[in-house]
Amino acid sequence: MSVKRKRFRVEQAMGEVVMAEPEAAGGDDLGPMHREIMAELRSIRAQMAAAPAQRTADSVDSIVAREVAETHKMLETYRAQVEQCEKLKVELDLIHDAISRTKREIAVLHGKSFNGEEMAKVNGELGAVVGGTEQATQQILEAVEAIDQAASALANNVTPDQQRRLSEDIQERVVSIFEACNFQDLTGQRINKVMQTMKFIEQHINEMMNIWGGVDAIKTHVPPVVDTREGDARLLNGPKLDGDAGHASQDDIDAMFD
Repeated sequence: MSVKRKRFRVEQAMGEVVMAEPEAAGGDDLGPMHREIMAELRSIRAQMAAAPAQRTADSVDSIVAREVAETHKMLETYRAQVEQCEKLKVELDLIHDAISRTKREIAVLHGKSFNGEEMAKVNGELGAVVGGTEQATQQILEAVEAIDQAASALANNVTPDQQRRLSEDIQERVVSIFEACNFQDLTGQRINKVMQTMKFIEQHINEMMNIWGGVDAIKTHVPPVVDTREGDARLLNGPKLDGDAGHASQDDIDAMFD
């Protein structure tokens, strides 16, 4: 009589094909059944051992994928930071170049215009202009006064010799006035030298302004002009130049007295 073999739960879960049921017989049939059971147990043990390994492999793959993603994200962040650093370096290079060029312009001004020798020369020229003008004015005034006295004397009844001497004196005074008027030529030459120095300074100052963006960019940093003069000093603005605004003309003054 054959004995129906019982199916194990492992066999049901794995869906394996159940081997042929051995016939229940005597002691000779227990050997194959024993081997079959042991084979099943070994299979179960192998599957149980493989499951954690598979789970470990899956976990490792997940960790690697996550680390790779984080690495890519970090690389993108570093790349963005490097780009920002490159832009900053370009800006710093431009600033460094502007500062270097400005230093060169200042060095040129200091070496050729702002040092003691050049400025002393400019001051000397202006002082000579003032002194020469004063001297010429004094000489002209003295000659005119002498001419006036000689003319008054001629109006009186004088001898011919006195008339001749007075005429010679007037002629000498006229020549003296002509000589004094030569100050105009000397004054023009001296002022020309000063103007050349001022133009040189202006040229290099304009160059420095262009380095930092031009006149419009500099205007934004100009402080407001506040007139701190008081009393009569607030009303004194010097002689009017052509085109100057804010000065009263002679017609305006005459209109006040009409």
